[in-house]
Amino acid sequence: MIKAKQKPLKEILDYIAPYPNVLIVGCGGCVSVCLAGGQKEVAILQTELELARDKTESAGRLSGYTVERQCNTQYLGSLDDMVKRADCLLSMACGAGVQLLAEKYPDSPVFPAVNTIAIGVDLDVGLYEERCRACGECVLAYTAGICPVTRCAKGLFNGPCGGTNGDKCEISAEINCAWHEIYTRLKAQGRLEDILKFQPPMQWQNQIKRTIVQKGYEQRYYQESL
Repeated sequence: MIKAKQKPLKEILDYIAPYPNVLIVGCGGCVSVCLAGGQKEVAILQTELELARDKTESAGRLSGYTVERQCNTQYLGSLDDMVKRADCLLSMACGAGVQLLAEKYPDSPVFPAVNTIAIGVDLDVGLYEERCRACGECVLAYTAGICPVTRCAKGLFNGPCGGTNGDKCEISAEINCAWHEIYTRLKAQGRLEDILKFQPPMQWQNQIKRTIVQKGYEQRYYQESL
């Protein structure tokens, strides 16, 4: 799931300084689960901004509302009337949600209140770890479910490098060598031959805009684009 962290309060205040009436828009999806932009976080940010504005005697009104998901336009319609009364929108969604909100309301300035950090797993409440970089060329089938892009300090697709220090990375004794872990797990599964399956150079599909069409929907969407 996508993980995010709130931006520094000063940066957010700088965004909204020219706009008296601000609508803070939360998201009930990923950012809610990782405690960065759900209903609770919207209320907290609203209070923090109100207190900061009180100190500078700034005029205007702050309001907040959380939609089920900001990355889907069908959930944004409930904002229409609120947007009309706002001078700018402050989105607490991931980068995709911010962009869709800005696309839906092109006449309103839309500012991000959080930084989108990673696709990760939950280690504990408020503690998350990146596990996927959405590279578009998943090799987990050959690496025993251990991502070499995120868990190898060098992001090596074919490893290990020549600087491993036992089961640790040469960069830091605190970092486990991902390729040592891959080797150990493959060996335990009786699949050690998979480590010899050379993977071609990464194309880094996530460096360009991508459209994802799921299997079974190709004809529907490709025909629409013709």
